[in-house]
Amino acid sequence: MRGKLTEWILRMAIGFGLLIAVACDRDDDDQKKNDEIYDIETHGIPQLVQCDYVELAKIQRISKFRSAEGHDYSDEFETCRSMKHYYQPIDTVNWSAIKIFSPVDGMVIRAEQEWAGTRVQIKSDDNPAFHFIIFHVNLSHSLKFGDHVRAGQQLGTHIGYETWSDIAVGVTTPLGWKLISYFEVMPDGIFQNYLGRGLTARSDVIITKDARDADPLTCNGDAFVNQGQLENWVVLN
Repeated sequence: MRGKLTEWILRMAIGFGLLIAVACDRDDDDQKKNDEIYDIETHGIPQLVQCDYVELAKIQRISKFRSAEGHDYSDEFETCRSMKHYYQPIDTVNWSAIKIFSPVDGMVIRAEQEWAGTRVQIKSDDNPAFHFIIFHVNLSHSLKFGDHVRAGQQLGTHIGYETWSDIAVGVTTPLGWKLISYFEVMPDGIFQNYLGRGLTARSDVIITKDARDADPLTCNGDAFVNQGQLENWVVLN
């Protein structure tokens, strides 16, 4: 009888331990899901960028957030506007030699071939709700889902003269996927380099939602039919 009682107690203890382990796993999963949602309306936008993603000295001009350049690239809250930044290299430099870097410590969640080069999407370690998407990269080494990259690590080079370099930043909010300007997550220390190239404020490279809504664009699919009346580019000095 004593032996059976001891065996029963052991079985109960093991079962209880497994229940605790499962509960802990669920708690970890719930915490991970919570970490990957961020309310920017409540908490503001964190300045996550640790390193500029491109060799700024080789860039001639930058398109404004919500511009009419390229194609429609919008989110779940806005439509028919380019909610990313194009970086056009200087004519006299070798476009295919411009180095591209990871702007944050993070995990690669996408590295897929596009019509020119590879699109790389990196989830920030500091705030996993924020994703950095870099287009048209000629990778210097293979990247796959789950790979970890460090801020400042060279991912490769810009693909070349076929197109401009571009970067987008998205955040998973409680209400859906929202695109924000790369410059909104850039700290003063890095933005200082842009001030040295002629910018006076982050607003120089951001068209506000109200301003874009007041000067709406028309799209045919993802192609812009009109360019609007607002300036689309900031030229660097």
